[in-house]
Amino acid sequence: MVSAGLLRALTGCAFGWLLWLGLAAGARAEPQLLTQARASVVIDGAEQSFDATLPYVWDRWHKGRQGQAVFEIALQLAEVPTEPVLVYFMRLGNAYEVRLNGNLLDRRGRLDRFDGNDYAMVPRLMTIPAGVLGHDNRLEVRIRADRARRAGLASPWVGTRAEIMPLYEQEYLQRVTGTQFAVIMGLLVGTVALALWWTQVNPSLPAGRQREPLYLFAAIAEYMWSLRVGNVLFAQSPLPRFWWDILFTEAIGVWIAAMLMFSALAVDWRGRFSLAALQKTLGVLLVLGIGCAVGAQWGHLWLLTGWYACLGIVALAFVAEYTWAAVRGGSLVHRLIAAALILNVCVGVRDWAVFRLQMALGGNSLMRYSSLLFGLLLIYIVLRRFREVAAQVRHLLSTMAAQVAAKERALQASYAQVELLAREQERVTERTRILRDLHDGVGAHISAAIRQLESGKASHDDVLLTLRDSLDQIKLSIDAMHLPAGDVTGLLANLRYRLEPKLSAADIELLWDVDWLAPVERLDAAGMRHLQYMVFESLSNVLQHARASRLRIEAKARAAGVVIRIVDNGQGFDTGRPVRNGLLSLQERARTIGAALRIHSGAGETMVEITLD
Repeated sequence: MVSAGLLRALTGCAFGWLLWLGLAAGARAEPQLLTQARASVVIDGAEQSFDATLPYVWDRWHKGRQGQAVFEIALQLAEVPTEPVLVYFMRLGNAYEVRLNGNLLDRRGRLDRFDGNDYAMVPRLMTIPAGVLGHDNRLEVRIRADRARRAGLASPWVGTRAEIMPLYEQEYLQRVTGTQFAVIMGLLVGTVALALWWTQVNPSLPAGRQREPLYLFAAIAEYMWSLRVGNVLFAQSPLPRFWWDILFTEAIGVWIAAMLMFSALAVDWRGRFSLAALQKTLGVLLVLGIGCAVGAQWGHLWLLTGWYACLGIVALAFVAEYTWAAVRGGSLVHRLIAAALILNVCVGVRDWAVFRLQMALGGNSLMRYSSLLFGLLLIYIVLRRFREVAAQVRHLLSTMAAQVAAKERALQASYAQVELLAREQERVTERTRILRDLHDGVGAHISAAIRQLESGKASHDDVLLTLRDSLDQIKLSIDAMHLPAGDVTGLLANLRYRLEPKLSAADIELLWDVDWLAPVERLDAAGMRHLQYMVFESLSNVLQHARASRLRIEAKARAAGVVIRIVDNGQGFDTGRPVRNGLLSLQERARTIGAALRIHSGAGETMVEITLD
């Protein structure tokens, strides 16, 4: 019972609400639509008057002709409004002048100058001030009508602001604001396409084919369509009206041609004819279009109609075959473009039926919005290509990373092998060096000791001295292994430590004049050994052959290096005689380490100078 009562209550409320809406709708005032007028039309100086039913479509009654017309419209009001009233015309002109009871409401353009500025492309809203209206009113509308420009007079609406503004704003939104949006989008997409065409260059292709023509045709199509639909925004044409209309007419042909080429190139589709044949056909039609547009300006509208028919035949044949190929096995892009083409064809047929067959004076072209699909498709194609290229780049990067990793592993293995070989070579070099030192130093001394023993002439002390020299050579070779690279001061100190006892035993006074020397950077371990041998050889010669009583060792730093001098006061030798093996070894080692060797000898003084720069 409760549920039944609640249901009856809800039903009663709903019925009451609907009844209130109906009463409110019946009580609300509606704007007044004026459809009857007395018309006076003047064409080529001939005037005719008649009763006309609005809207009055000029091209329907006076096709291909131009003239002026005056429309007198009776406006009957039961009550005289005390507030301003609005008059709204969906289409008016090409030029016009509107008066109410003799009072000027609005005027745009010159009525006596044909092919001038066109003010009929946007809706017109006028205000009737309070106090002008009475019970019986006369609305007078004068227009100038140019040929083939959809001139005429739409049925005016009269009412309050609340009644008229929604009608006006809806029409303004579709015809003006929507056009602005379409133009801005077209210019934006066209500029992006042109930038892509200019910047995306494939240098691997022959000259003249390095840029992608798809983007160029898309840019041309978007620019031409923006020009075509943007004509609504130009009441005052930027060019003389004659040439502006020709450009405006040709823009639709260029747009159709560019869109067909864009559609074919987007999927690399060739159909039953080549792209070159399509380009030639469309090129011929565009050239003919200029002539047909000129003829239409002179009143031969059939030329323009025939040109539109030829463009339509070519476009429909292309769309039919293109769509059939897309249905049979086309890609997603192919099918999307085919759907956009079909939609534009359907919208185009609708606009043609509305504005050419029915000769509707109001209304809006829907094709200005449907053509935006191609801009969206271009953005989709660009994003899809970018995604494909990005995937390719990622694949290449991953492949490259794998190759680099493989190369790094191969290099690491190669480096390990090279390092192993280097260590082996270092060991071989070190063995060679030790053998050379043994041969040049220890070996020479042992050989000398053997010759002394074999001759039987050498004393026990002489043989012992030679063997001790050999032992000193071995010790110095061991010391050289632990010397820091370039430490000349340490090298000389080791020599002094090893040889000073022998000098004292031989009654040779040692004068030590060695400064602290900075390390010589270019002397590595091998260079240090060569330098040690050179100094040791020089000191051994003093001990064995010089018969000196005093020996001075000097080491001084120079701006560019170090100078070492070994000077004794012995008997000297003749430097002009053939060079002995010891001196040859000194010269060879000096060249090896890049040192300058100078030897001066005479009675009472012998000097060996080693310069390291």
